[in-house]
Amino acid sequence: MSTKTKVAIAGAGGRMGRTLVELINEHPEIVLCDGFDHPDAPIVGTDIGLAAGIGKLGIPIKSNIHALDASYDVLIDFTLPESTMSNVAACRAAGKRMVIGTTGIGAARATIDAAGEDIPIVFAPNMSVGVNLCFKLAELAARALGDDFDVEIIEAHHRNKVDAPSGTAVRLGEIIADALNRDIDSCAVYGREGRTGVRDRKTIGFETIRGGDIVGDHTVLFAGAGERIEITHKASSRMTFAGGALRAASWLVDRPNGVYDMQDVLSLR
Repeated sequence: MSTKTKVAIAGAGGRMGRTLVELINEHPEIVLCDGFDHPDAPIVGTDIGLAAGIGKLGIPIKSNIHALDASYDVLIDFTLPESTMSNVAACRAAGKRMVIGTTGIGAARATIDAAGEDIPIVFAPNMSVGVNLCFKLAELAARALGDDFDVEIIEAHHRNKVDAPSGTAVRLGEIIADALNRDIDSCAVYGREGRTGVRDRKTIGFETIRGGDIVGDHTVLFAGAGERIEITHKASSRMTFAGGALRAASWLVDRPNGVYDMQDVLSLR
């Protein structure tokens, strides 16, 4: 009989945290062990199941990672970069695995890479299985189409998202730039306004939309002479990200130390 993976949740009272609690409660191979939120969050002390709207589970939401039951196997973190970096340090010291879906990490990625020397980590800007398939399709399309097609990346999210462009859009740009032998830092163009002149064929454009309750839409547009190819993913529920994170958590249990992504989890490399 296989042993169930024991999971703790960072940001347990947030949107993704509540979604994870709901999905874990129905998962046959994963058990919810514990969870915590920001120490000033009013949700701290509330039963984690009641916070998620699924009924009492007998697990109060803690105020920080150090208050967790030490029996968890994997911490799942969809919080903010500052919180994630603190959690990375704590998990590294405690020898705990992590699944990180936090976006906007930027240069702090080096801290995650360093922690991978001591613990296994899955770090991905998007945990959706469909999005990660789109990553692969975008790479294949870029290699096949080359410099004859202009590349634009359009993303849309809810009004409360604080980083732009999204981590998923940035990752799409990085993948396409690598496939085209370009430097994303040099060729990225973020929005356009005014008299911009003729488009540089070697640029990769990013357009950002924020509004309403859009969970997450991403389109890569390859525009050539007389034809266009579009690769689009639309998320209608956060369950798709939560499901991918749980798949990553189960996969991670038997892995050696290192930093992985969903391409590894899904065997898409």
